Amino acid sequence: MSAPDIAAAYARCEEITRTEAKNFAYGIRLLPTPKRQAMSALYAFARRVDDVGDGPGSAEEKRDALASVRSQIEALASGDVGDDAVLVALRDASRRFPIPPDALGEIVTGCEMDCRQQRYETFEDLVVYCRCVAGSIGRLSLAVFGSTDDATAAGLADTLGIGLQVTNILRDIVEDRDVMGRVYLPAQDLARFGCAEDASGPLDALVDLVRFEAGRAKLRYAEGLGLLDLLDHRSRACVSAMAGIYQRLLGRIERDPLAVLDHRVSLPVWEKAWVAARSLAGIGA
Repeated sequence: MSAPDIAAAYARCEEITRTEAKNFAYGIRLLPTPKRQAMSALYAFARRVDDVGDGPGSAEEKRDALASVRSQIEALASGDVGDDAVLVALRDASRRFPIPPDALGEIVTGCEMDCRQQRYETFEDLVVYCRCVAGSIGRLSLAVFGSTDDATAAGLADTLGIGLQVTNILRDIVEDRDVMGRVYLPAQDLARFGCAEDASGPLDALVDLVRFEAGRAKLRYAEGLGLLDLLDHRSRACVSAMAGIYQRLLGRIERDPLAVLDHRVSLPVWEKAWVAARSLAGIGA
């Protein structure tokens, strides 16, 4: 593959990231060019997997599509990726950084769990899912960032990923339930707070449940952000910006749980940019 073709592939991945990564893009743009390109390739791949899980088609059709994605991961090793921009960029990134193929496969595994509309009995069961769809992203990101203590960093990235994913779950309770037919909140917690299995119920019960799960996410942020001490300045700024945006989002949800039952809670563009600027300056969110 020629240098111009690889550059065009990265440009396409960065376009996908700017367009689709409403929160993560603010952190990714803080990285130096090689790392920014690699992270964009990883995001574009993850986006491809998500689009299969969240798109139209039967469960069987989605499983077939995900099997095809697994074949694409295997093709990265041989370099036989054709002219697929995302795979061309990801292949080049894998040559530059020690990107673990098994973590790419875990993203697909998480999507397969979604396609089965799997329910989770306990929070520990939900953590397994979170590690597939978010912890895997953390481990892939570490391959790009590098760290001063890889073993410790991997555990912290995994914990931070759980916090991020629980925030996503709380933000999307209604959309997941009413549009996608998915309920991620543990059945044990739903019953404990007097909510129905489909995450409906009395508003005061749902408010208490959302705040309880938000508390769990906050604990994961508090521990997982220890990762920052193991990263170089620009990588630290990237993680700080991404996590900072999600922490502020979680704060809004915790202060007004009823909001997530009415609409999708988000931060304005100016606030995300402010968090990113503070992260780059080393101030934090």
